[in-house]
Amino acid sequence: MTDTVLEFTRVYLACFYTFVALFYTVRIITFKRSSGLERVFHGQRYSANWWHHKIFGLFRVAIWMVCVWRVFFPSIDSYLGLLPGYENPWLLAAGDVCLTVGFAWAIKSHFALGQAWTSGVDNSLKHQLVTNGVYSKSRNPIYLGVLLAQVGFVLALPSVFSVVCLAFGVTTILRQTKIEEAHLERLHPESYSEYKQRVPRWV
Repeated sequence: MTDTVLEFTRVYLACFYTFVALFYTVRIITFKRSSGLERVFHGQRYSANWWHHKIFGLFRVAIWMVCVWRVFFPSIDSYLGLLPGYENPWLLAAGDVCLTVGFAWAIKSHFALGQAWTSGVDNSLKHQLVTNGVYSKSRNPIYLGVLLAQVGFVLALPSVFSVVCLAFGVTTILRQTKIEEAHLERLHPESYSEYKQRVPRWV
């Protein structure tokens, strides 16, 4: 059983992160073509928003490359700093589940925003404040799903590499959340203030 779960998780991670990359690439291109508007905003060079996008993008590419390489070159594992529990099939399976549920929740939250979805902050773009559906339960459901998926990555590949990715991911998301919430508060001073009092930041 252990070997089966190990090999399944190895392949699943490669497929999962490849699908994530394809989903967002296609989604961004489709959005831009349908609306004619840019949907990804890195902000001013060297600003906090800019750094968050660069750091998150760097680790996202690194995770994808490592997961794909592991399928063809299993010996790479020796360079990842594997942690105790790596061969525990229940731990790996729990990681696979967290990855799947986290990303599914992020996608659901993503589509719930409709045309209001953007990545990053653009002060020239004003959109409606979405407060229904999953956004009536959490102010940041997309990031909540991403965080769950990142925890799942640590469980599915217990290693120094995945823990470092989690640490940077959590830090970046927490900082970016504050920037985006401040942005929404400027755009919708009255409605967002009421929304903050009614709906928690996470759960």
